[in-house]
Amino acid sequence: MRFIISLLVNGLLVYLAAEILPGVSVAGYMEAILVALLLGFVNFFIRPILTILTLPITIITLGLFLLVINGAMVLLVDWLLSGFSVDGLIWAIIFTIILAIFNFITGGLMGEKDKK
Repeated sequence: MRFIISLLVNGLLVYLAAEILPGVSVAGYMEAILVALLLGFVNFFIRPILTILTLPITIITLGLFLLVINGAMVLLVDWLLSGFSVDGLIWAIIFTIILAIFNFITGGLMGEKDKK
């Protein structure tokens, strides 16, 4: 149940971020939920591989290259879904920053359960 609520909230956050940013568009709320789900899968399976492969440049840039990797994950989701569109890498990076801020705020509002 918690996964479904989290997915719906993340879909809403994707939709809101797309409404705020002119370089990002999503066709509707259902597509935003699909973007959130697919972005979660891409971040779980592909992002760790890219992070390991780009570790030297990430160390040289003091971790700032991770923003590029996050943007690339958004562009991959853009390529996979037809109802989601991002105008370029810069908009994808800004989208990930806005989404991270929104997730931080909603994570604080929803609260985390104590795990025993």
